[in-house]
Amino acid sequence: MKKPQLSVLIDFILLAVFIIIITYISIKYVPAITRLASKPEDFKSFLLSFGPKSILVFMVIQVMQVVIAAIPGELIQVAGGYIYGSWMGTLYSLLGISVGSIIAFLIARTLGYPILKTFIPKSQIDRFAFFINGSQGELATFILFLIPGIPKDILTYLAGFTPMKPFNFIIITTMARFPGVLISSYIGANIGDRHLIKVAVACVIALIFFLAGIFTKDRLINRLK
Repeated sequence: MKKPQLSVLIDFILLAVFIIIITYISIKYVPAITRLASKPEDFKSFLLSFGPKSILVFMVIQVMQVVIAAIPGELIQVAGGYIYGSWMGTLYSLLGISVGSIIAFLIARTLGYPILKTFIPKSQIDRFAFFINGSQGELATFILFLIPGIPKDILTYLAGFTPMKPFNFIIITTMARFPGVLISSYIGANIGDRHLIKVAVACVIALIFFLAGIFTKDRLINRLK
């Protein structure tokens, strides 16, 4: 068998294994995790049942929500703040998100274009083609990951097709994600402490940033192009 044919076969097998694993986890675990995260006290009890390993379990869930994308990330971040507080919730969320991001980045880089066509709509691929092919990859990465309303999980896979080094990608995206994760964790922490005024203020701030992102993202994307 010629090497190119062997390479195609290996890629196909890896892609099939990846699809099977993602499908299995999505069916078996995602609904339960989403239900738990929507009830912070139940989620807290679930995590604390693991004892000292509770933080590791939380970070694994954050890894899953990046790689699988079916788990609502903001919900997990709020729950993290509720359980661990604003700063530690932010830290644990960012660590899990960073690990998940590098896994998705390397999966895309290893499996190639077929993974894109399997999980990402062509309209999204076309929309962010400049992100893959542009010369300002790192600047574009920071801005896109900073803007609320941009599909970060899709961008994480797309980043695997850029020339960007994995270390640079993690540093840039972690910095860009930090404000949003901190606000979510802050909201969760103050829900736990029953500081409803702080929760309301933080929610208003988050809503303002979200709406600003929604209304300006297309203009910013066009500028980046």
